[in-house]
Amino acid sequence: MNQRTTCLIALLLLISTSLSQSALAQASYKPEHLAKAIALHADALVLDTHSDVTPKFHNTEWDFSARHSTGHMDIPRLRDGGFNAQFLSIYMGRTEGEGRARAEAVRRIDAVYETIRRFPELLALATSADEITDSMKAGKIACLMGIEGGHIIESSLPALRMFHKLGVRYMTLTHSFNVPWADSSGTMADVKGEHDGLTEFGLKIVTEMNRIGMMVDISHVADSTFADALKTSAAPVIASHSSVRGVFDHRRNLSDDMLRQVKSNGGVVMINFFSSYIDPDHALKTAEWRRTHKEAIAELKSRFGANRRAYRTELKKLQVRTSMYRTPLTVLARHVEHAAKIMGWSHVGIGADWDGVSALPEGINHCGDLPKLTALLLARGAKPKDLHGFLGSNLVRVMRDCEDVARKLNTPK
Repeated sequence: MNQRTTCLIALLLLISTSLSQSALAQASYKPEHLAKAIALHADALVLDTHSDVTPKFHNTEWDFSARHSTGHMDIPRLRDGGFNAQFLSIYMGRTEGEGRARAEAVRRIDAVYETIRRFPELLALATSADEITDSMKAGKIACLMGIEGGHIIESSLPALRMFHKLGVRYMTLTHSFNVPWADSSGTMADVKGEHDGLTEFGLKIVTEMNRIGMMVDISHVADSTFADALKTSAAPVIASHSSVRGVFDHRRNLSDDMLRQVKSNGGVVMINFFSSYIDPDHALKTAEWRRTHKEAIAELKSRFGANRRAYRTELKKLQVRTSMYRTPLTVLARHVEHAAKIMGWSHVGIGADWDGVSALPEGINHCGDLPKLTALLLARGAKPKDLHGFLGSNLVRVMRDCEDVARKLNTPK
């Protein structure tokens, strides 16, 4: 019995003894489903394509190898969830000034390398599908990188190529705003299109990503950009952290027709866990809670001022004390199931948006809780063979396909 299996069995015993029957009933799965889920995680390749834990790596006093009571991710909780691989987001918001976004991205990539250097027995850099499986066999967590937002390359093909050489293996074409060559969907508000999708240079970006083997990520993009990317890409695309309009018609989600196009392309949609993107009731109920507790919230803002981290910590405590509404886990399960119904299980995966979102579904407090979603899917009829792909091997297949396309495009004729 390997160390990973032993740790997961210990976790099973801990969860089984700590969860009440009422809590399990509310989650709509039984202890035996959780046991099967944890065993499945011990056997499967478990991979997520989107975590915003990366900025914490700049703080040398923050220890990724320690278990934390705040945030969504650290190595112990990755182990709890049975993770073998995690894509770390290279992201910053709109950044003015020539070269500043590229420089900040390099600084963030360096922080990933330094974190791996600090924990060589626990982590390994992975830049290919084979390296993911090699890390898994070695008992290490594979760390991969994805650029979140085409603004980061500052309209430079050389920058795109250099980021690939540094290990970046996907790029989200836009974030919450348009770039000079592509339109965004927006996040919590609509964004007016400027280009009707991809410009000629945007098409070159997608073509070059195919050539170098960098996965094209269509999360965050406008529908017109999505259409142009699917028409142009010679390789399968991914949605690194998107959910489905068939459950919640949100601008960040994908329609059934878009899901079918990704399936035809051979790609994969990694389901986002953010309550505001998956739950039509969340925004209204959150606004109601804020109105009810506006004085307490104002007091926290006054007390902590510019210390945003302390404010968020205390706000979270207030939310727990006052039983703030949380999206039922069944809502997240419905997004997974709807995507699987339209596309088939071999085109669905996990892109939770760890440490990048303010609200996760009930029971999912951090990445270590991922087996609870698997337990619920099992209870609702999902087959273990389908969940194997969903947990990670679907994405690895797409990554391998993109590598194959790159080899063909670079083979002299």
